[in-house]
Amino acid sequence: MRSGTSGMPRGGDHQSLSELNRSRVVEYLHRNGISSRADIAHALGLTPPAITKITAKLIDLGIISETGNLEGRLNRRALGLALNHSKYRVIGVKFARSLVQIGVFDISGRQLSIIDLPPVKDTSIASTIVEIRSIISDLLAKDPDIVAVGMSVPGPYLRHEGRIAVVTSMPGWTEVCYTDEFQHAFPVPTFIEHDARSGALAESLFDPRISSGNIAYYLVGEGVGVGVMEHERLINGDRGAATEIGHISIDVNGKACKCGNVGCLECYCSAVAVHERLLESDILPDRENIASMTHRDACNALFNAAKLGNMRAQQLVKETAEFVAYGCVNIINCYNPKQIVIGDIMSQAGPALLDTIKKVLKQRVVPEILDGTEIMLSTLTSDPTLTGAAAVAANQFLRHPSRFARST
Repeated sequence: MRSGTSGMPRGGDHQSLSELNRSRVVEYLHRNGISSRADIAHALGLTPPAITKITAKLIDLGIISETGNLEGRLNRRALGLALNHSKYRVIGVKFARSLVQIGVFDISGRQLSIIDLPPVKDTSIASTIVEIRSIISDLLAKDPDIVAVGMSVPGPYLRHEGRIAVVTSMPGWTEVCYTDEFQHAFPVPTFIEHDARSGALAESLFDPRISSGNIAYYLVGEGVGVGVMEHERLINGDRGAATEIGHISIDVNGKACKCGNVGCLECYCSAVAVHERLLESDILPDRENIASMTHRDACNALFNAAKLGNMRAQQLVKETAEFVAYGCVNIINCYNPKQIVIGDIMSQAGPALLDTIKKVLKQRVVPEILDGTEIMLSTLTSDPTLTGAAAVAANQFLRHPSRFARST
């Protein structure tokens, strides 16, 4: 800690330390629910007088509140403290090539409303951006409790430039500078993050099964990507383009990808790739109807057919799951996470997807490493990437509560 000539922390240092401790208390209550001051002090290694001062400020700001009595430490009755999850809300915006969704969430990750925009085409991107700004402005005008906006965008997202380097099936999105379009468009702050990293943040904040700070969220939707947290920190890389597993080649003589590589994982197991397989085959009847579907709806039609016993549909799901598994092999070997959560469109295939993935991993991963890795499907009630967009904003609230608070 820096100090001045008096040996005491400088004003800025003192304020930073105070906010850090307020954040630690808020995050503790977010993860653990109603707790006593004594429990918080013990868990965070702070003195009871310090916790009393910190919580008094948070109560004054309206971020936490006292609840009824609960069993405290040493069997003593104590007043409980709770985070006011429902008092503060955030907007999450998911960009997924042809899909754009806007949701309102409280800071516990509970979805309160959702708006699905019409399917986006390359020619309608500009008008879609105008519509997004209009919808968000209307939501903010109607709800003063919304304190921030979070956005999740496909990768590779060059965070310092605010744009996407490659969007394989919708190149028009690469012309958009998200920071120019959105960062200062609203009266509340806007935070923009890579979609798979947003998903990792959502799993970390809102999924009670997550027991480790070393996790990977494996997004298999219209695109394919992974968000990795190591010791509770997102891995970004130098320009924000790290962990782009969708563009790792799994076949050096394979299909050409718009990124310039060949045999990219995304070419084989994305929702776009599966939709193309359906159009090239007669696995499902009425190909004309399939052609008019969104990628998500086409995949869901495949999954439903497989569950109803269509053997060719089951085979395509199995083949796709094997490609998804090859991505898991690379995730494990590159990042060695404790837990891998698979989400987005392809995760809707359910146990059939997961079972195949686990069989492939047993064949292709060192047993000692695989034994320490848990593979699961996302169980977040909302789309993890949309929830992830909200998590980007909620995480900023948890880390810097005083910036968003309204005094009672």
